[in-house]
Amino acid sequence: MTEAAIEKENKEIARQYKELLRISYRSLNDEDKKQIRKAFDTAVEAHKDQRRKSGEAYIFHPITVAKIVASEIGLDATSIVAALLHDVVEDTIYTLEDIEEMFGKTVATIVNGLTKISSLKKDKDVSLQAENFRKMLLTLNDDIRVIIIKIADRLHNMQTMDAMRRDKQEKIASETLYIYAPLAHRIGLYNIKTELEDLSLKYTEPEVYQDILKKIKESKEEQDAYIKEFSQIIEDSLNQEELDYDIKGRPKSIYSIHRKMKAQNVSYDEVYDKFAIRIIYKSDQANEKFLAWKIYSIVTDHFRPNPTRLRDWISSPKSTGYEALHITVMGPKGRWVEVQIRSHRMNEIAEKGYAAHYKYKQGDTKEDRGIEEWLNRLQEALENPDVNAVDFVEQFKLNLYSKEIFIFTPQGDLKSLPKGATPLDFAFSIHTEIGLKTRGARVNNKLVPLSHQLKSGDQVEIITSENAKPNVNWLDYATTARARAKIKSSLKDEKREIAEEGKAILTRKLRAQKIPFNEKVINELVVHFNLKTSLDLFYRVGIGKIDNQKLKEFASSRSNALVSYIKRKITKPVIAEDLNKDEITSKFDQLVFGRDEDETLEYKLANCCNPIPGDQVFGFVTVNDGIKVHKKNCPNALQLQSNYAYRIIPAKWIDSSQQDFKAVIKLTGIDNLGLVSEVTKEISSNLNVNMQKVGFESVDGVFSGEITLKVKNNAILTTIINRLKKINGIDKVSRE
Repeated sequence: MTEAAIEKENKEIARQYKELLRISYRSLNDEDKKQIRKAFDTAVEAHKDQRRKSGEAYIFHPITVAKIVASEIGLDATSIVAALLHDVVEDTIYTLEDIEEMFGKTVATIVNGLTKISSLKKDKDVSLQAENFRKMLLTLNDDIRVIIIKIADRLHNMQTMDAMRRDKQEKIASETLYIYAPLAHRIGLYNIKTELEDLSLKYTEPEVYQDILKKIKESKEEQDAYIKEFSQIIEDSLNQEELDYDIKGRPKSIYSIHRKMKAQNVSYDEVYDKFAIRIIYKSDQANEKFLAWKIYSIVTDHFRPNPTRLRDWISSPKSTGYEALHITVMGPKGRWVEVQIRSHRMNEIAEKGYAAHYKYKQGDTKEDRGIEEWLNRLQEALENPDVNAVDFVEQFKLNLYSKEIFIFTPQGDLKSLPKGATPLDFAFSIHTEIGLKTRGARVNNKLVPLSHQLKSGDQVEIITSENAKPNVNWLDYATTARARAKIKSSLKDEKREIAEEGKAILTRKLRAQKIPFNEKVINELVVHFNLKTSLDLFYRVGIGKIDNQKLKEFASSRSNALVSYIKRKITKPVIAEDLNKDEITSKFDQLVFGRDEDETLEYKLANCCNPIPGDQVFGFVTVNDGIKVHKKNCPNALQLQSNYAYRIIPAKWIDSSQQDFKAVIKLTGIDNLGLVSEVTKEISSNLNVNMQKVGFESVDGVFSGEITLKVKNNAILTTIINRLKKINGIDKVSRE
């Protein structure tokens, strides 16, 4: 480079630094400015010999990231310092210790978190990418600012990708859509989320992006004229109330227009709500709500509102802290127009996310608790070891983008849950203990099943019982990561307890067969019963699946079992002490049908989606080909379920060795006071028994009843029948 070019570049670096201080959203004191200057000088020195692919000096990148952090996101001086230094440890001679010594522990922690993310191995393998994403989120333990600065870093990279190879552009853009845009959305950085989505589309589908951009530019003049016409109609009324306001038209993002075109299968011209009108008014916090509804009243005096499209996020802010009134009205020329009503404060929160709350902070704000709550929930999801990385990312993204519903507690408090949540999710959101002890739920004072989907505005009361405990079906009813993790953990604990009992029972039963209880015998038993671990063996003994008869069969064929064991060449023995390991079989070897999952029917697997054991599936009754089993996410599923709902049969893969069986028992006898209570109490006191259906009748002093039970095996059923026969007044008990 020539001397003149270097001088010009240095002038530009100095100008950008001054601009960084000038545009900062927070007011910076002298100490802040001193630290930022020191960080700037360190970054300039560290990156002095580096250039970006575009040819410009590398230092422009950290300065721009710091500007995004300072102005668009509005973070503090510590974050600006960390943003300036975010690539220093990774790319230059400076170490983390140097940073800590120069700028203190907090800055070093943030820079370390950002370095850890950058050093994650990049790979096209989705499971590896997903695992990296989980690790990246673990840096939230260090500081939430790590992720926010990373989003700013990604935004600038997306803005300057033109010089990169096409394949690299696609890869980075896809990753941005997959991870960073949802994260920005969840943290409340809506402007950045929109820009990330648009830029991602620019590189993943350039023709589509350019086509929509061209059409937006072509229609801008007409759109501006429409906004002017709309505004003029209400301006007089707003001015009469002496309001201080601005009316702006905001075009929908290119990405959201594209998404609408795809979802509704329409052309650009057929997307009717391509822009929104935003009314931003000045107000002190005491009058904000009153003025919002006053403006709502003025707008709806002039334009008829669509009553189904009112969104009141002022009374119940989103969990991101977003507040606004959204209404859709019939505007001039018969066009639907979305009108967003926000105060100046609400608008800053919508644009800056959580950072704007500090400016208006008054003690412990709801919004601070909001981000705390979100981080805690995220932490629980991260700590759940059972979820594989891909499922985790999908679940996480679902939670990031999920629409919220608002549920009332019996005391009238408001809880936010994701759309599709059930009473079980609600119970676990209040407290883990309440979730684990849930016996039932009332929604708006009516008893509902635990699988009932809640709607915004429902009042939910959880009925608890000391004897209640989770069962495996709860996993079908719970949708939130928190509830599912707690249920799985509880089921494992229960399995371990039963296995402990089973271990003691097995010791006694082997002794009776004159077989020693040792590692070798346990391995033989595991192989003989086609299990995976000693935990599975002890559990099955505990619930009575492996009874005396089966152990006698094992004893008589022990020598054959040993030969079979040797043939299998098991190198790693499965030892009895494995009880503490979370090794639980999931064989999924049987497909069951029906609402009660108690029918085994003839079926064929559909060729269109080729389901395998363990997939979520449903049965479809064909005209000539019997039952065809499809995956729930099969391309044909939506069409079959909507057009032929009457032919759909619920289906589920299960582990037949852990299946509960349905049994119907009939009782007759002499009607006594309290007889029904004694019968149900006797059944309830039995472990692993679930009453599904109960019916009793008394005619002229003669009692008859029918009870449908779910039991683990025949031995448990026989025990129950024998105990029921002993109840005073019962004459006969039989199995149907």
